[in-house]
Amino acid sequence: MGKQIDDYYVTKALQLYLEGLSFREIERIIGVSHVTISSWIKKYNITRPPHSEFHPVYKILKQNELIEYMSNEDNIKNSGLIITQFADKYMLIKWERFKN
Repeated sequence: MGKQIDDYYVTKALQLYLEGLSFREIERIIGVSHVTISSWIKKYNITRPPHSEFHPVYKILKQNELIEYMSNEDNIKNSGLIITQFADKYMLIKWERFKN
């Protein structure tokens, strides 16, 4: 029957995939095998929208590091951000335009 994984991690993995992270990057972040993540993508028939002009940059930060990061306007200027919690840390996903 296999190991049951909480739906929270399935949802987070699918969100990260849609944000442009690779299976291996998602594996490192949430601690679930990239093969399992791949099977979820197939099971739920998830396809990424094209991201030709943007690429995600992600950081794993403690609360005080997140506050410090957000207090510097240059870190958040001209980009999209999502912040989500993972246990006692936060993951910040930031989209920046590809530089020519």
